[in-house]
Amino acid sequence: MIDDKKENAGADRKVHLLNMEFEDLEKWVQSIGQPKFRGKQIFTWLYKDRVTDIDAMTNLPQKFREQLKELATINTMREVTRQVSTDGTIKWLWELYDGSTIETVLMRHDYGNSVCVSSQVGCRMGCTFCASTLGGLVRNLSGGEVVEQLLNVQRFLDGEVDAERVSSVVLMGSGEPMENYDEVMKFVDTINDQNGLKIGARHITISTSGLVPAIKRLADEKRQITMAISLHATRDEIRSALMPINRRWGIAELLDSCRYYIAQTGRRISFEYALVGGQNDDLAHARELAGLLANIDCHVNLIPVNYVPERNYTRTPKDQIRAFVNELNRLGVNATVRREKGHDIAAACGQLRAEQGRI
Repeated sequence: MIDDKKENAGADRKVHLLNMEFEDLEKWVQSIGQPKFRGKQIFTWLYKDRVTDIDAMTNLPQKFREQLKELATINTMREVTRQVSTDGTIKWLWELYDGSTIETVLMRHDYGNSVCVSSQVGCRMGCTFCASTLGGLVRNLSGGEVVEQLLNVQRFLDGEVDAERVSSVVLMGSGEPMENYDEVMKFVDTINDQNGLKIGARHITISTSGLVPAIKRLADEKRQITMAISLHATRDEIRSALMPINRRWGIAELLDSCRYYIAQTGRRISFEYALVGGQNDDLAHARELAGLLANIDCHVNLIPVNYVPERNYTRTPKDQIRAFVNELNRLGVNATVRREKGHDIAAACGQLRAEQGRI
């Protein structure tokens, strides 16, 4: 259950500038007696210049900057720790204004920099292979708190010798993004804005454990983002044991919502399938999976299960993983094994937060 005190904490705090989309910012500056164009100036400073100090907004009148400092803030989180992997992956643990902690991960690929952001503090979905669920759900993040994670990473990249931009974003950190739908879409619209970071919708991936009504809502909005569905099993009894949400929306209903999403958006879906030793990883499961996904425009992303000390799951042997993906490919399913990033720094969801005793 969400802690109402933490959910409402900070209601009397300063306005978080990153929590306003472009048009919201224009309206807000007008509400405090400033001309509309000041909103665009501030938005530019935040997302193109990526300033962290209101005093750095030098084309704003000094009197207005003083007013802004009284009313608003840019930074609401502080870095607790940072871990760097041998493969270049970097993981941050941030402390929020209320003492809660979240994680953000930068993954470097040949095709660009991808950032994995969190959408909630903790998670209530209860997926048994994920460290994020161990402490339950504390609260939703605001859209601005999700934006701030991304901006923090982009500022880090700006400071490197060969400065690069974030090219893609995945909402696969702590939390169930579709349960925090409105704030997540505020984040999506903000980073997609042509006045700001201009990260294309097709370079934004939202992962969900399977909230069917939210999937249909997203389909009806016809956004061009990439949808990733955490499937992880071919039979309801197995999926319900791994993912309690399956007791509410079973596999058949979930796949129906996926077909609806594809029909409404014309977008291919990605199915995440964590291979758990002895539970969902033999060739019979591969054949069942191919049958379930027949005639669905999709890609299957196979994920060797991450080690979580509190769980007793074992990884599928590499030769068995190869056999599984080969069987899917033979049966006409586009499937690959996810390349692991940051394994040596436990970069999977919730693992750093758990290590630091923040759960």
